[in-house]
Amino acid sequence: MRRLQWIQRLQAIAQTGLTYARDPYDLERYRELRALAVEMLAAEAGVPEEPLRLVFAAEDGYPTPKVDVRAVVFREGKVLLTKERADGRWTLPGGWADVGSSPGEMAARETLEETGYVVRPVKLLAVLDKAKHAHPPQPSYVYKLFIRCELEGGAPQETLETEGCDYFARDALPPLSLDRVTEPQLLRMFAHLDDPERPTDFD
Repeated sequence: MRRLQWIQRLQAIAQTGLTYARDPYDLERYRELRALAVEMLAAEAGVPEEPLRLVFAAEDGYPTPKVDVRAVVFREGKVLLTKERADGRWTLPGGWADVGSSPGEMAARETLEETGYVVRPVKLLAVLDKAKHAHPPQPSYVYKLFIRCELEGGAPQETLETEGCDYFARDALPPLSLDRVTEPQLLRMFAHLDDPERPTDFD
């Protein structure tokens, strides 16, 4: 994780330089720095360089963290999870935040689109720095928002991104999609269920 943080910092420096530098020699040095970050991340993660190069090249402007919004929906002491088609594992409904939508709107929309359930956001449970938790390495620096939502209606359904959904008890969690959520994070959410007055967690 320490090496990943160094790589992300190199990428951020390169992106900032490419945004603000005007001297052609400086711009070339920042391009070389970005290429080095790609090479290092590919070696660290054991993946091809080209997809990473495309991801890094698509980023422009001053680098800021991406925001991942997750809905936390409980029913009868169990938490709602969706099964991802991408890896066949389970996670909280959610995804990247969209420009023009609030975090609460994102949580409700992603839940509807991924599960078929209509929910109402009621409380921000946690704001976590993904790099401080046991997720697999990835190029982007990410903040994760966990939002408690109350179930209001709808019915379960499969979608293009998910293979269905179900409710799980804290002591019977399925294999998790670790890029999206970890067991300790889910146990934090159950702690909020046990104590509704618990303040928002943050890193």
